Amino acid sequence: MTRIVFALMWLVRLLPMPAIAATGNALGWALFWLIPERRKVTRINLEKCFPQMPPSERERLARASFRSFCRSFVERGLLWWSSERRLRRLVRVEGAEHLDALAGRPVIILAPHFVGLDAGGIRLAMDRALASMYSRQKDPVFDRLLYAKRLRFGGQLFARRDELRPAVRAIRSGVPFYYLPDMDLGRSGSVFVPFFGVPAATITGLSDLARLTGAAIVPCVTRMLPGGGGYVARLYPPWRDFPSGDAASDARRMLAFIEERVLEMPEQYFWLHKRFKTRPEGEARFY
Repeated sequence: MTRIVFALMWLVRLLPMPAIAATGNALGWALFWLIPERRKVTRINLEKCFPQMPPSERERLARASFRSFCRSFVERGLLWWSSERRLRRLVRVEGAEHLDALAGRPVIILAPHFVGLDAGGIRLAMDRALASMYSRQKDPVFDRLLYAKRLRFGGQLFARRDELRPAVRAIRSGVPFYYLPDMDLGRSGSVFVPFFGVPAATITGLSDLARLTGAAIVPCVTRMLPGGGGYVARLYPPWRDFPSGDAASDARRMLAFIEERVLEMPEQYFWLHKRFKTRPEGEARFY
């Protein structure tokens, strides 16, 4: 079944961009009804984060998030198999000067979980070697493909469950580290800080790595454009005074930045993920 899905993705990438986007949107519309567990997770996340939003608006946002997520998945066929020339047209980079100014120095690219994160990462990897982490997939076919295609333009990729030492070595050597630290990875190595007012287990890896390597933090958020218009990967100026020495304060700073970007394009955040899975002691589960 997995091979059939990837074969279809390979074929769909040959279509014009508006048709690919429409295919992804249609898949998202269908899966919203076919995957009740993720539909429930999405609705709970939005209710917790936007309690003042009218229920009808939250429902519209939930459905839009499914469409955005599924469109991004379908468009991975472009990222994995299309030519470099087509990908350069597909993904535009803004703010590259912030990264270029730090050439040779330790850099961590903070890349929150918006649907365009793969497009941004692969596009940046065309111009410079990158290191990153990924979560091993249960399906071995998907795991091998994901690993190979994220490295199609070179670089280094470490499994998330491995130790941080390979990442530290890469950063210290001057290889920018494309880092996605805004998911709930459990209680170990995490602090509870507010995300839209809700205590969220947040790993302290960003400040830990910055402290160990002296790396500058350059945020990068990739926006999916409407109507099959591709993506824009925007690099922001390096953060000042980071890390602060207070892991919780640093984690909150990261989430505050992500909140600002979420409000700019709320349908493109990973609401399907159980962001509040880990709860403070004595607090009931959400899901």
